[in-house]
Amino acid sequence: MLENTENLCESVTVGFAMVQPKTDWNEEVYLAQACKERFLTQSDLPELNDSGFFMAGLAELEEGYEIERVVTTNHTILLTQEGMGLLTLTDRQYYLLPNTLTVLPAGLPFRFELADKKKGWKMAWVLLKPGEKWLPLVANGQRVEHTPICEQVWSVMNLLHSEIGGRASYRKLFASELSRLMLGSANLAPSNSVLRVQSVFNDIESQLHLNWTVKGIAKQCFLSTEQLNRIIKQLYHCSTQQRLIQLRMEKAVDLLHYQEWTIGMVAQRLGYQDPFNFTHRFRQYHGCSPREYRKRLFAG
Repeated sequence: MLENTENLCESVTVGFAMVQPKTDWNEEVYLAQACKERFLTQSDLPELNDSGFFMAGLAELEEGYEIERVVTTNHTILLTQEGMGLLTLTDRQYYLLPNTLTVLPAGLPFRFELADKKKGWKMAWVLLKPGEKWLPLVANGQRVEHTPICEQVWSVMNLLHSEIGGRASYRKLFASELSRLMLGSANLAPSNSVLRVQSVFNDIESQLHLNWTVKGIAKQCFLSTEQLNRIIKQLYHCSTQQRLIQLRMEKAVDLLHYQEWTIGMVAQRLGYQDPFNFTHRFRQYHGCSPREYRKRLFAG
């Protein structure tokens, strides 16, 4: 949870200070050669779009870095992990210290830059698509607040970046967790029910061979089936049964790469005791049988 907004000490090293109003805004971008930045885009990670993110990035900045915007269509969030940045608004400046969250709602000018070339600045940035989902986070306007989530966000974004071209189920999980952290920073931490469902589905993904049922999952989450389906719809935009099928069918594609495993063996690893049932479900989901998929896979 965020602590109360803090007017960090009025000094030349930390905090904020009133400045002469800035009126001459320009569109500027400058990165020194020593800067490193990894991008998370919708083209590489389509799950970002489903979770309300436009784009994100991990930045390790040295020697020089300047971003100035006159107007933006997306909300900008900065999370400082190490070093220090400098934020300029129309009437004040903030030094962006480790473990601070910077909220810059769409439509307002701002400038942020490297504050100390010797210290550098390590931070994550996230662009949020306008919409009702993020209103609790941006409703209080431009601000800088202390937060404990910076390291968690950095770690989750690293995991997301590592799954570019990888496992769709993992990307969905990490995008969901990033969304949870962002909403949590607006004092909207998820309920215990949501956390239980996420925990149980983490177990399910590692034990797809078990005979999972919607009723059994609901019981394990201490929820009714109606409550469970409502939370699953919120997290994954589908029913509980559809989520189980998604996880199994996405894992099936991975397992079919192992040619020494028969279709029957793959089916059993995914909880299908009847290979014909597995083949029917796979054809419905992927448009071809497992055998046909494997033939195409190794046709070259």
